[in-house]
Amino acid sequence: MNRLFDKPAILFALIALASFAAVGAGLVTQHVFDMQPCPWCILQRMIFVLIGLAALLGLAWRSRVGSLVSALLADMLAACGVAAALWQHFVAASSTSCNLTLADKIVAATTLDGLLPEIFAPRASCADAAVKMLGVPYEFWSLALFMVLGALAVMALLGSLRHAR
Repeated sequence: MNRLFDKPAILFALIALASFAAVGAGLVTQHVFDMQPCPWCILQRMIFVLIGLAALLGLAWRSRVGSLVSALLADMLAACGVAAALWQHFVAASSTSCNLTLADKIVAATTLDGLLPEIFAPRASCADAAVKMLGVPYEFWSLALFMVLGALAVMALLGSLRHAR
């Protein structure tokens, strides 16, 4: 495990791969298995994209500062993802409407729902989107991945700090 600490680039590659794979999995469950996303689902999808982009930044900006900035950014975004997944499960899933929630406002403000509707347009209410996959609430899968991505970002951060010594 110590070797991973010495290789932030490997960690950033893993973070980017897992983040974009999560978006791909979300699209498969939406378009193949008809599990339609709510605004909180879409917000989490956007956060995964942003984490992936932060990791790609870490791969491109190959310096101590670049690694630190990218790792901190990815970690903060992962924390936002954890908060969104928890909010979706404990608050939004029991709500019949997601209109004018924070997630709905953020998604609308980005205009991605209009530019790329097949990827970023909410298509279900929060209550309708409360589904299970393999017996586990869907948002808990996201929660787990956000936690893993956050841990990988911390490892990249520690690896970057180690090289500073």
